[in-house]
Amino acid sequence: MLQSPRLTSLALTIAMVLGAPLARAAEPAKPAAIPATTVSASSSKAPLPLEELRTFAEVMDRIKAAYVEPVDDKTLLENAIKGMLSNLDPHSAYLGPEDFLELQESTSGEFGGLGIEVGMEDGFIKVVSPIDETPASRAGIEAGDLIVKINGQPTRGQTMTEAVDKMRGKVGEKITLTLVRDGGNPFDVTLARAVIQVKSVKSQMLEDGYGYIRITQFQVKTGEEVGKALAKLRKDNGKKMRGLVLDLRNNPGGVLQSAVEVADHFLTKGLIVYTKGRIANSELRFSADPADASEGVPLVVLINGGSASASEIVAGALQDQKRGVLMGTDSFGKGSVQTVLPLNNDRALKITTALYFTPNGRSIQAQGIVPDIEVRRAKITAEQDGENFKEADLQGHLGNGNGGADRPSGKGGGAKPRPQDDDYQLSQALSLLKGLSITQGK
Repeated sequence: MLQSPRLTSLALTIAMVLGAPLARAAEPAKPAAIPATTVSASSSKAPLPLEELRTFAEVMDRIKAAYVEPVDDKTLLENAIKGMLSNLDPHSAYLGPEDFLELQESTSGEFGGLGIEVGMEDGFIKVVSPIDETPASRAGIEAGDLIVKINGQPTRGQTMTEAVDKMRGKVGEKITLTLVRDGGNPFDVTLARAVIQVKSVKSQMLEDGYGYIRITQFQVKTGEEVGKALAKLRKDNGKKMRGLVLDLRNNPGGVLQSAVEVADHFLTKGLIVYTKGRIANSELRFSADPADASEGVPLVVLINGGSASASEIVAGALQDQKRGVLMGTDSFGKGSVQTVLPLNNDRALKITTALYFTPNGRSIQAQGIVPDIEVRRAKITAEQDGENFKEADLQGHLGNGNGGADRPSGKGGGAKPRPQDDDYQLSQALSLLKGLSITQGK
């Protein structure tokens, strides 16, 4: 979920707070100050378990001798390594050359696939969040959907890696996913694989005085992009804004340092996040600097069940520091940090090395961030005003004694659609900001 610099040397490890367990893309990663040779604080002290190693060798020999088809040593050893890591937690994994390359590519915000971040639930592949403006989001795939089949093949019993591999493929080729939504009947969605180019930051003015920034995921340059977005909103508004909505919904995470940089744009002092782990240099603390790119603008932060990892770092910091009001629904609850340890032959280990904590010492792991104001998704249905008349519509009406133009009933539509018009949570965030602006006399 965090980060700032770009990948440099593979001799450095990469600290990450990945969001949902990779599904088409990993999240950005940051070179960390942890030596690649450091595996654990006690690795040099504990003797090798000889009895268990003998059992391992015996199992290997038995498989090679008795399995129905010949299996080479390399395959058996790689499978053993994968099993060793996959049974630790959902986020630790052995990365072969292709997976490691994909992870590195994802830090730049460009990768091939469908644009889905996935996790596991009851043996099925679960969509944690579709990425904006990708084949998945355009096809209507939603956070929480269960992927029960891929091209007609059931996913139950498959590992995360196996399912993701099946969703990979040549750009342009079509793939059919069978989904179950909210316990309903299965339905098919056919979409074409594409090169996913994720723009991590989008911004615009919602209304005069009120800005909007959406972060789709935390990439290497996300902190810098948010700084530029704040500057552009100030310029577009022509003066200091009266309110800002920071949208972290369905943001699966990414690079840690980027999350820190984004939070720092809104904070002028105090702790942002800290981590605790066993290996050297895994206990880190990040604090805000005095600069205030947001100029103290009233802030509402939108989160939901698809907000994970780095998103939760930002939301937790702003909530603990009482810098903004959190609105929406409970976040995903991923509070662990992964470190990528490059190996030889273009392979790597992605292993959980620490837990992160909000400024008040809260661990988000398996609990998530609870918003200050719960607002669930809802459909907005606009009602017509009908043929109602106002005083200003009546022939011969008196003018306003204080001056100013008459305001008859509006007869025309044609207003340009706005994001808040069909997004209930966003419209509620904007209403809260307007209320704060009135009560604070701004």
